[in-house]
Amino acid sequence: MNLFSNIYNKVIEYSQHKYAKNYLGVVSFLESALLPLPPPDIMLIPMTLSKPAEWWRLALWTTFTSVLGGIAGYLLGTWAYEWLGPLIENWGYGHKFEQVKSLFDRWGIWAILVAGFSPIPYKLFTISAGLLSMAFLPFVIASVIGRGARFFLVALLVAKAGPRMEPLIVKYIEWLGWLTVGLLAIVVGIYQLK
Repeated sequence: MNLFSNIYNKVIEYSQHKYAKNYLGVVSFLESALLPLPPPDIMLIPMTLSKPAEWWRLALWTTFTSVLGGIAGYLLGTWAYEWLGPLIENWGYGHKFEQVKSLFDRWGIWAILVAGFSPIPYKLFTISAGLLSMAFLPFVIASVIGRGARFFLVALLVAKAGPRMEPLIVKYIEWLGWLTVGLLAIVVGIYQLK
């Protein structure tokens, strides 16, 4: 059964779709603003792999739309927290949201810079920044730096190493896929034991 190779081929096919860049922008915006979506990297990586010469344009577009989504999250935090609070709890982010607020108390604007680069759900930081009335311009600057550093680094690495690595990835995709599933199961198991 070629489960992961079929998935890989579909992702590469979708990354070459004529509207793929639009989809990337929408996912990037919504992931930064509110919705519990996977990070835009999952679209940026195959799109860069299929068009390595376009890496910097794709990274710039992802950064731009992500920062716009961050601004939307900031505004939601500023004006709509009564409505968002229950959603954050229902989506299972309540505990993480409290951690984010304590990070803001401790680190201020540096928390946005780090969150923009890290795999932590960025939307929690954007909404928290608005909720805690963080200064808007420093928020935007930190978002541009953090998100830009992340997406430009990912796209550059994929553009430079991806075409050389793709034959190896394709050859071992099933092993890599099942190894990832196994590692994820172990992590979930360990987490459940705590």
